[in-house]
Amino acid sequence: MTISSLGPRKLALAGFFVCAGLIGFALYLQYFENLEPCPLCMLQRICFFALGILFLLAAIQGPGKLGVRIYAILEFAVAATGLGFASRHVLLQWFPPDVSACTADLFFQLSRFPVLRVVRKALEATGDCAKVDWTLFGLSIAQWSWIWFAILVVFAIWLFRLAPQASARRPG
Repeated sequence: MTISSLGPRKLALAGFFVCAGLIGFALYLQYFENLEPCPLCMLQRICFFALGILFLLAAIQGPGKLGVRIYAILEFAVAATGLGFASRHVLLQWFPPDVSACTADLFFQLSRFPVLRVVRKALEATGDCAKVDWTLFGLSIAQWSWIWFAILVVFAIWLFRLAPQASARRPG
């Protein structure tokens, strides 16, 4: 039995569990290890959450060829967006800005400013996004996030390519 023989529904469920696990771990770090997320961390969490919802919807619906492709395109777009946020975050950690400044909490910003302005400000983030508070095997949270988004981008492309085979196995 190969992974591709599992079918898009089970693979989408696996994608959901990956995203749920990553969000669960982020919440563990926040509430049990007292690591407050910076604005870029929060944007990445939103992407993992949105990606998890897309995977869950695909798993529940069990779409045909066209549906699998539509979900894969949406999953790719969200994962690529998250990869962009993670890339910016890693870049800030590798090349920290000269000025260290804390920005307001993401939810506070969202209540006061338009979404695109908040995203732009998060991408222009300075000091607190450059700080590395935790590592695993020498990689920061932002680097792990980048790795997982890269895996999920490839996974979405693979699901898109798997779609024709999925419709051939689908009953009815």
